[in-house]
Amino acid sequence: MMKEYLTSFLSLFFPRCCMVCGRPMAKGEECLCVCCNIKLPRTNLHKYPDNAVEQLFWGKIPIERATSYLYYRKGSDFRQILYRLKYRGEKQVGEIMGRYMAAELLSSGFFRDLDVVIPVPLHEKKKRARGYNQSEWIAMGVRAITGIPIDAEAVQRIKNTETQTRKTTFQRWENVDQIFMLRHPERFEGKHILIMDDVLTTGATALACAAAFEKVRGIRISVLTLALAE
Repeated sequence: MMKEYLTSFLSLFFPRCCMVCGRPMAKGEECLCVCCNIKLPRTNLHKYPDNAVEQLFWGKIPIERATSYLYYRKGSDFRQILYRLKYRGEKQVGEIMGRYMAAELLSSGFFRDLDVVIPVPLHEKKKRARGYNQSEWIAMGVRAITGIPIDAEAVQRIKNTETQTRKTTFQRWENVDQIFMLRHPERFEGKHILIMDDVLTTGATALACAAAFEKVRGIRISVLTLALAE
């Protein structure tokens, strides 16, 4: 009760504000006010087989399921979600948005028969600079809802590549070619893995991560990202 009282008292002077519209949030709201949550630019692609995200991987790797939760649109106020997660050190945003995403996808069967979540890793140099891997924090939110375990150590990023921002499609694919290495591949034989990333543009990074599993017998791969760039 004392903690709740202090929280309420402090909120009078330092209100928690919605990261999108900036308005003070009510008790129980996290990161987003109810109004902005309702207005989230959801893709709803998980409801459709052979959707636009799955098509990005056609002819490249066999894919079980793939989707993205939100559209990432130039000029949209909702870009603040990813900006604050990746560049403002607000890692808890990833966990909260991961929970929101998983709660909405759960009833669709998207998480059916998945064995483990594989967050796309950062290079150690970049992870030290940022202090955390944003994809891992999104995965934590998914785990909180689904109970699917996370393996953040299985895949290692062995090249510290340049940012994908402002690169052409070809440059994106070239930039991430053979940048991941899989440790202990025998642990994943016959498993269904979910590759987790923050933003999907061309699919190059997720595909490069999936390629690390290509020689694992009986592997099945699905992909989930918080956002899809338009």
